[in-house]
Amino acid sequence: MEWDSIQNFLSNIVFAILLITTIIYWFSLIVIKNPLIYNIGKIGSIIANVLLFFILGSRWISAGYFPLSNLYESLLFLTWTLLAVYLFVELKTKSSLIGATLIPVALLINGFANLTLPIEMQKASPLVPALQSNWLMMHVSMMMLSYGTLIMGSLLSILYLVISKGQDLELGETNSGNQNVDNSNIIINNQALAYQSKAVDFINFNTISRSKLTLLQSLDNWSYRIIGLGFPFLTIGIIAGGVWANEAWGSYWSWDPKETWALITWLVFAAYLHSRITKGWQGKKTAILASLGFFVIWVCYLGVNFLGKGLHSYGWLS
Repeated sequence: MEWDSIQNFLSNIVFAILLITTIIYWFSLIVIKNPLIYNIGKIGSIIANVLLFFILGSRWISAGYFPLSNLYESLLFLTWTLLAVYLFVELKTKSSLIGATLIPVALLINGFANLTLPIEMQKASPLVPALQSNWLMMHVSMMMLSYGTLIMGSLLSILYLVISKGQDLELGETNSGNQNVDNSNIIINNQALAYQSKAVDFINFNTISRSKLTLLQSLDNWSYRIIGLGFPFLTIGIIAGGVWANEAWGSYWSWDPKETWALITWLVFAAYLHSRITKGWQGKKTAILASLGFFVIWVCYLGVNFLGKGLHSYGWLS
């Protein structure tokens, strides 16, 4: 009991850090663009991520199983995944705008876990029979990693639509068909765009400034990269879930609400990647698809938990 209290206390500390970090990022972005303030916010994100890792690790050791057995643990794991992916992207882009967008989402998720869920749901408890399988770690961890990465990629697409104000801009060649695009290519493309005539700039970019166009290119490219990373996680998670379902219930697929919405999520992001790789789409069109995926993920992860019970009964809200 005492150890549970320590974990809950640390989780509340994470919430406080994320709240302060959100304020710092917004202050740095809107009021004073100071590198020192920005770095303080980034350090806060790192501390929150380390604390979440410690909480999950300690629950794993104390309970004796991978800490993804209930909604509370999965929310903590999702927050940790979001922060880990965000810190990597921010390391590459050096943009406080991404932090100002993503940290509030991590704050809301962590706040929902700590302030909304009852104490009974926050405690580690013995696994229900359906979860007593070696497939627990494989299936649930892959699904949560996919949710975290796909939410991050979708958020960048939503940010793209907000900054571009829904305009259909010509971004130039951003290597949509190649996930291993190098940042130097973007820099070269931006330099090439800078030398285009003012007339072309007015016609194609609708008076979008060069700095904003560069930002939009970066958001579009990183959104594609991260979604490209999350989609294999989702695919592996669904396959592992099917194998586990056959082992537990004698059927690979039962059209459970979770299974149905996982399939819908997979189809949405498969369409996104198909449109980029084979059709060469980029910018507004793919950002709309990814934005749709953002809402589909939340329906799959939390929405169906409010609608009724299914085979995934351990994750439902009562």
